[in-house]
Amino acid sequence: MTPTPARISSFTRDGLVFDIRDEGPIDGVPVVLLHGWPQDARSWDRVAPLLHARGLRTLAPDQRGASPGARPRWRWAYRSTQVDADVVALIERAGLGPVHLVGHDWGAAVAWSVAADRPDLVRTLAAVSVPHPAAFARAMLTSNQIVKSWYMFAFQLPVLPEWLIRTGGRVRRHLLASGMSAEAADRDLEPMRDRARARGGLHWYRAIPFRRPWRVASRVSVPTLHVWSDRDTALGPKGAALSSGYVDGPYRFEVLSGVSHWIPDEAPDQLDALLGEHFRQA
Repeated sequence: MTPTPARISSFTRDGLVFDIRDEGPIDGVPVVLLHGWPQDARSWDRVAPLLHARGLRTLAPDQRGASPGARPRWRWAYRSTQVDADVVALIERAGLGPVHLVGHDWGAAVAWSVAADRPDLVRTLAAVSVPHPAAFARAMLTSNQIVKSWYMFAFQLPVLPEWLIRTGGRVRRHLLASGMSAEAADRDLEPMRDRARARGGLHWYRAIPFRRPWRVASRVSVPTLHVWSDRDTALGPKGAALSSGYVDGPYRFEVLSGVSHWIPDEAPDQLDALLGEHFRQA
């Protein structure tokens, strides 16, 4: 008799404790949902129940910087090798075999890397909004993406970005202008009043200089879905168009018309439909 899998509320790696939202049918095929900035696992609240209705189990961690027990002080601790290893540790801790890996924003960047480096742990990859890292780098040099990414440079400043995030007003207006709802902006900015939480989120950007060039160009062999939206103020079409060049396995690219960067919050039904078809085809 096969034992019933246990729920996972947290996992530990390298002395850090990560919180997890483990929901849906306990015996369902696992789907790991990775959030981006400035969000946490709650960014999947409108998508996860739809996946559960498909019989899927979702595991949504609060990633490094978001989990209270995983907020290292120094930006070096947020380099890509570390945040990728966190996700690998989660999948191995779950012990459920390969997972469907879905990421949005920074979560998508991590998902691209994990799928490339550890295809044995990944059934399928779904990258939402953010293109393959190498495609993004090329877009920065060949389009107006560098202008759209102005905030990445601004976040390299010390102290000031934390202060702006914790006071909320100006950052909130920027999020609203990008298409985020007022409800989601309040949800995501409230935890940022904690200085360590704000600093942890910003360190994902501050660790970009430590990214290893050969890792950026890693190729993906698992079935891949890339979802981009045409009202994304942070990410232009160039990187999305170039991403297929870094995928050796089956690849599908979908554009959501009239949708902002915040796809999981704004278009959960459309995203669920695409994910469901993607998982079935794989």
